[in-house]
Amino acid sequence: MQTIRKAALGAAALVLSAGPTVAQSIDEQVNALFSSSTGWFVSLIFSPFPGTSFPWIVAWLVVAATIFTVYFGVIQFRAFGHAISLVKGDYSDPNDAGEVSHFQALATALSGTVGLGNIAGVAVAVGIGGPGATFWMILAGLMGMASKFTECTLGVKYRNEYADGTVSGGPMYYITKGFAERGVPGGKILAVLFAIFCILGALGGGNMFQANQAHQQIAGIVGDYPGWITGIIFAGVVFAVIIGGLQSIASVTEKVVPFMGILYVLAALVIILMNVDKVGWAFGQIFEGAFTGLGIAGGFVGALIQGFKRAAFSNEAGVGSAAIAHSAVRTKEPITEGVVSLLEPFIDTVVICTMTALVIIITQQLVIDPATGNYLVENGSIVTASGASGVGLTSAAFGSAFSWFPYVLAIAVILFAFSTMISWSYYGLKAWTYLFGEGKSKEIVFKVIFCIFVVIGAAANLGPVIDFSDAAIFAMAVVNIIGLYVLMPVVKREMISYMERLKSGEIRKFKSH
Repeated sequence: MQTIRKAALGAAALVLSAGPTVAQSIDEQVNALFSSSTGWFVSLIFSPFPGTSFPWIVAWLVVAATIFTVYFGVIQFRAFGHAISLVKGDYSDPNDAGEVSHFQALATALSGTVGLGNIAGVAVAVGIGGPGATFWMILAGLMGMASKFTECTLGVKYRNEYADGTVSGGPMYYITKGFAERGVPGGKILAVLFAIFCILGALGGGNMFQANQAHQQIAGIVGDYPGWITGIIFAGVVFAVIIGGLQSIASVTEKVVPFMGILYVLAALVIILMNVDKVGWAFGQIFEGAFTGLGIAGGFVGALIQGFKRAAFSNEAGVGSAAIAHSAVRTKEPITEGVVSLLEPFIDTVVICTMTALVIIITQQLVIDPATGNYLVENGSIVTASGASGVGLTSAAFGSAFSWFPYVLAIAVILFAFSTMISWSYYGLKAWTYLFGEGKSKEIVFKVIFCIFVVIGAAANLGPVIDFSDAAIFAMAVVNIIGLYVLMPVVKREMISYMERLKSGEIRKFKSH
């Protein structure tokens, strides 16, 4: 462990002390090495079905979401009102085991999922799949609520509670314990695989990618400067938060997440209200595009693929990551946390992603051919008014209303990146302690490694490393959903018992005296 730590510190020092040219060549070497050794894994996870451009991993997530929606009798709509009561704390008993409140658990998990995917990813989906992609994105988001419900219920049911009041939970625990309880072999192997993928995903997509994008946003406003400066500032702030453990992370996320979510949604609402006459037309474009494609490459199937893909990549329903944060909630009823977690894909995909899509459509960033009424397509994506794509397209859409809006967007991106990092540091940490055992010193080792990767992520330009870590995050979903299929009867029993006791009045609103 000591040697790993020394090597990582040495590598970071090397990157920092080297000039830009040396850093550039290190980047290139790392990229070449990585793409040659891990390219097969990335292709395997994201490969499409033969003869289509539909990635099998997206189908894996959407099919699971559909099965859980049917199996639990559209729980996402039946329990929606109860979820809001739980988040408000109506049923919270402060004496229950756990580390954080329902609201804090929701905020921590949301901060891991609400992020650049909602800003840049949606722009990419709409830019390729047209406005119709929004319809399929909302549908996949609504169905993903059932996947979240399943995994977060199991997270609480099979968590480990320790004498000092801390909790460890998540797919690695429910797969190990749940499989053993049901006499199903292979639980331990799957759990270890999940933990490995989770650490890789936390260091890459949940960390380096965030630092990299935040640096690009800041550099876009203040002018170019070395990335390691951003990296060191971010690493310092992240370390200050994560060293205090989950309660410290939760107390930050419960303030940052509502703030950044409201800031972003308000900015979007201002633009929508300024163009209120175009709202009906925009929804018309979304519905028409969902079934015809409005002349985009790939037609309606192109819109469907982009929408499903964005929802899956954005809300992580089925990936298992959120179950780690939700496991630490103060409750003795596992089902309550499943119900609370329903709100997550709703807020992330149905509300925030839809806002982004509406702003892009309403401000007419996508160029329409006046002769046909269809979108102009070049090289497989729609021509945009500003010529931008990704974050640039969203920024141009916001900037079309007020010239200073891109600054608000930059603040949102920086907050999104920061909150995603602190949540993923916790996910990675729990996977780390599952593999190497609990203990303060083991936790510190991981937290130091995590912060070194923040600096490397901001300073380096590591395309294949990010691709690999994205693939690792979706590999978590392969393992997790196998676990959910095996354990969904356990969730159903819990759900029926809880709903009956709620109906009979045995479970009452808790009033603190």
